[in-house]
Amino acid sequence: MTDHPYPDHWEADVVLADGGTAHLRPIREQDAELLRAFYTRVSAESIYYRFFSPRPRLSEREIQHFTTVDYSDRVALIATIGNQMVGIVRYDRTNVSDEAEVAFLIEDAHQGRGVGSVMLEHIAAAARERGVERFVANVLPDNRKMTKVFRDAGYAAKQRFEDGIIQLTLDLSPTETSREVMAAREHRAESRSIERLLFPGSVAVIGASRVSHSVGQTVLRNLLGGDFTGPVYPVHPTAKAVAGVRAYAQVLDIPDEVDLAVVAVPAAKVKEVLDQCAAKGVHGLIVVSSGFAETGQEGRERQQELVRLARANGMRVVGPNCLGIANTDPDVRLNATLAPVMPGRGPVGFFSQSGALGIAILQRTAERGLGLSTFVSAGNRADVSGNDLLQYWEEDPSTNAVMLHLESIGNPRKFTRLSRRLSRIKPIVAVKTGRTLQGVPLGHAVRRIQLPDHAVSSLFEQAGVLRVENLSELFDVAQLLAYQPLPPGNRVAIIHNADSLGLLAQDAAASLGLVVRASASLGPFAGAQEYERAITEALADPSTDSVAVLYTPPVIGGAELVLGHGRDIDPVAEVIVRLAGGAEKPVLANYLGAKGMPRALRTPTPDGGPGPGSVPSYLGPEDAMRALAYATRYASWRRRPRGRTPELDGLDRERAKDLVAEWMRDGAQGDAAELLSCYGVKVGGSRDGLALHIATQEDTSFGGVISFRLADVAAELLDDRAYRLAPLTDLEAADMVRAIRMAPLLFGHRGSEPIALPALEELLIRVSLLASDLPEAARLELDPVMADATGVTVTDARLTLAAPVGYRPELEPRRL
Repeated sequence: MTDHPYPDHWEADVVLADGGTAHLRPIREQDAELLRAFYTRVSAESIYYRFFSPRPRLSEREIQHFTTVDYSDRVALIATIGNQMVGIVRYDRTNVSDEAEVAFLIEDAHQGRGVGSVMLEHIAAAARERGVERFVANVLPDNRKMTKVFRDAGYAAKQRFEDGIIQLTLDLSPTETSREVMAAREHRAESRSIERLLFPGSVAVIGASRVSHSVGQTVLRNLLGGDFTGPVYPVHPTAKAVAGVRAYAQVLDIPDEVDLAVVAVPAAKVKEVLDQCAAKGVHGLIVVSSGFAETGQEGRERQQELVRLARANGMRVVGPNCLGIANTDPDVRLNATLAPVMPGRGPVGFFSQSGALGIAILQRTAERGLGLSTFVSAGNRADVSGNDLLQYWEEDPSTNAVMLHLESIGNPRKFTRLSRRLSRIKPIVAVKTGRTLQGVPLGHAVRRIQLPDHAVSSLFEQAGVLRVENLSELFDVAQLLAYQPLPPGNRVAIIHNADSLGLLAQDAAASLGLVVRASASLGPFAGAQEYERAITEALADPSTDSVAVLYTPPVIGGAELVLGHGRDIDPVAEVIVRLAGGAEKPVLANYLGAKGMPRALRTPTPDGGPGPGSVPSYLGPEDAMRALAYATRYASWRRRPRGRTPELDGLDRERAKDLVAEWMRDGAQGDAAELLSCYGVKVGGSRDGLALHIATQEDTSFGGVISFRLADVAAELLDDRAYRLAPLTDLEAADMVRAIRMAPLLFGHRGSEPIALPALEELLIRVSLLASDLPEAARLELDPVMADATGVTVTDARLTLAAPVGYRPELEPRRL
């Protein structure tokens, strides 16, 4: 009988360093045979390093000892791939209650894959949960691999050498370094797992039907028609060939290795196919088949089993119910999708969840001439998600901008963390459906977002994500960011040959926060010479940050040249492209009837697609100005310093955690004033001034969220409230104060005295730290907070405690 029940929350699917997957779980008594078989595959050298002596086999007594644990003083975790154990880590508490000795044994064939590193993260988290604060590890000097695992973990470590053994002592308290190490390992592993999907050496199409226009045959023909650089293997139970290519009855019959399998069989047969792919050593699955979670509970269970088995056997899954994936890299030329039209090569990575919309999205991408680096349609997004793609695109040299079509967000906390990092180097443009009801599509096993939609937009903005209104805006903004430099400011020069277009552009610019520094009207008969002079002057003008060129051909037939379909070169287009090519400011255009990247405005790549410096065109001046406004906003966000969480006095965060734990254990309501005092915030007293309202909530999707507004009826009715993720940096606190529409009242509107902004910003930071530290603080309201020129006073506060739903600390430890 164990002291603790089996801790199933310690189970986890993890991505290894090479992109493969494994399953981690606590050991059980029933694992005796698994352990025995594992031990026979481990080399004598690895066994010697583990036990410091030869041990060719484990006795029955040792087997019983290693598999019988109490999940407290004696804990062991195992890593499995398929039906085999590949690693084991255990700790045994020493005579010192908060200390334990830790030891590893990893199968030789899986050493170097990061199994030991990820197991250390998980055993350390389990140990902290059981009150263990330090690990002691005894390592032979020659065992450099294991010494490296401990030293590279980022924990504070001490080392001493005695009797020929290195003794390492690790303080398990998470440090900034250990968190950075975990984040970096997570990033590399997840990025590698996506790279394995996008760069397969070979592809099998399972369910490659001989029926014309069927799903399986469509994917097969698109792979062949896209000129995939590796072999393609149709799998059909009876056919000798499909689409002129030799077929195999099952994937196990294929004589060569298979990296990627496209699964297009009925949902009920997918498990059988998965088992065969696991036995074959396939790295990844694209499941285009429907009939999973989108169909109801039975389908949801089928989908969960699909993901569980795939991950347990080292595979990632795209889908099910998806359109597929594509990679335009000339070294692979992968079109494993159902889409008949694939855009050309370009610098944009595109993630879409909807399989149904995917074909239309790719069609519109191609029509605009917008080039893609990679495309992934995740369908039900049971495994591979947008977060995985963000990890990959961060390092991908072929991707300069990212487009996201989101129907739901599985892990919003991770999404905002990754987005904030990626947005610093590459723009992310996103359209998210479900604005009104924050609904979740059938098949997406995620929680419904509880925050209002404008709060979600605020959190996206905090992370640097450009959230647009619709698909048209998605393309409009992405094509500017992908091919033109970022604007250094918000001042725009507008050059046109039609006053009506010029006025429309000026009105749109002003309404979007852009400043029109110059508007040059060249007249209806202006040609290349006039445009060259005006564009050159605008680009050279230090008071302008971007240039919008509006051109209406003086002759109706000229529209053919504008769109790039005519044989002659449009001289105005040639001038625009030539001058934009060497400019450090963005140049965008509005050509009659031209939308996207028309050939006349391209700096062509060898395959004729738009290259760097190509000029995007928009259907109307308003569309052009809107796209420029988004780009300007993003550039401003990227130029800003990242901010920091300042060092504050009066913090006693450990006492706060103890108080909350005590209140939760006793079923007490909790004292808001006492809890706030742990963060240097005093509740009570009175002060005349402006009444403010500050609140925090533990959102099931985003974690700790803080909101701020004025404490009056108008602000409440209009929901004039700013939202940010906790904890806040100093710059984010300053932004939050200025984000509400009633902010002028804080700065001395109509001669009134400004309030003490530094004191208010510090209060927001302190409260945000509380929200970040204590997920049990489900709701905390500071209402009212009275502010004047001398300071701020919290006159009343209310606290609601609740066990967090689905909460787990970010990066501790990493898991899928």
